[in-house]
Amino acid sequence: MPHHDAIITYKTPRKARLSSTIFYFISGFGYSAWASRIPSIQAHLHLNEAQLGAVLFAMPAGLMLTMPVTGQLLSRFTSRSIMLSGALVFNLMLILMGFATHTWQVVTILFFFGSSRNLFNLSLNAQSVSVQSLYDRSIMTFFHGIWSMAGFAGAAVGYLMVMFNIAPNWHFPGVGIAMIVTALLFFPDTIYHKPSAQQKKPVFSLPDKFLLKFALICFACMACENTMYDWSGIYFEKAVHTSKHAATIGFVFYMVAMTISRFVGDTLVNCYGVKSILYYSGWLTFAGMAIASLIPYPVIACVGFVLTGAGVSCVVPLVFSMAGKSKTMSGALAIAAISTIGYLGFLLVPPLVGFVAQGLGLRVAFGMMSAFGLLIVWMVSLIKEEEQV
Repeated sequence: MPHHDAIITYKTPRKARLSSTIFYFISGFGYSAWASRIPSIQAHLHLNEAQLGAVLFAMPAGLMLTMPVTGQLLSRFTSRSIMLSGALVFNLMLILMGFATHTWQVVTILFFFGSSRNLFNLSLNAQSVSVQSLYDRSIMTFFHGIWSMAGFAGAAVGYLMVMFNIAPNWHFPGVGIAMIVTALLFFPDTIYHKPSAQQKKPVFSLPDKFLLKFALICFACMACENTMYDWSGIYFEKAVHTSKHAATIGFVFYMVAMTISRFVGDTLVNCYGVKSILYYSGWLTFAGMAIASLIPYPVIACVGFVLTGAGVSCVVPLVFSMAGKSKTMSGALAIAAISTIGYLGFLLVPPLVGFVAQGLGLRVAFGMMSAFGLLIVWMVSLIKEEEQV
């Protein structure tokens, strides 16, 4: 039987948890389906690297411009309705991407792809915080483990599509339609969480004093995370001096470590507490980036990447979970507020790594990134006992 009160309605905790798990899979699988075919899109449109970079910027532009709007929507509508809308538009944009034949079309679709991804992911995290409130043990890192696993699965399917010469106009619609059907099937089991009228905030809602340390932790973690996405292959090729074919090995080690750590993260949190896990996550991130930069040999650099993957794996889901306890705004709005700062790290820091690398070298750039691990440690030390999950 559903549980009813003034705020939350759901069927059973197990069904609510399963539905969130499925929506995390939809998010990860759809995004990696697109990412796996970027080289195909580049070849089809005859873009050089600089042109491709300019085209790809449309997605983060759409994401960042939609961030404050998402906060407003989450103050007026339930996270489940925003989540479904975001999932549907996200996959519709993926379907349309398969039929884009001109650069301007790809840019336009990517802008709305980024916008819908923001709507989808922020509301999905808000939904998972509501699911977490039904349990007396941590379950948050598992959801993000599912996202990583879905990313592997989507990339593997993309690899098969390329290997069998299946064009994006078959690949993307196939994935998009399957994900839309899945979203509609599992939507009825999601949590209805009534927004509170007095929690409405201005359009540009930034973290308050309570949330600022959480926002800075997210900023530092996301900066390291996207730097690894964008620069790990280049680092192995140019700083570790591997071949082009072997350059991806560091990223593979990083992703495997991140995924495994997310699946064991909840167990560790339940045993040792969220603050301890965040504290050691900061040290692991610091050690991983420092080792990779100081000892740029293949095996040692892989060890550094493994430590970094383990370090950043659980930080964001655990911080989102704690932010949901804000006394000044709803969990959904709190996540939107700290995400605004966090995604600045995700989007702005990796390009800065390029500027530093151009002037001082990639090893120096990666060494400087290790300071973000220390920032995480510092901010975690400021978390009070009552602010923990």
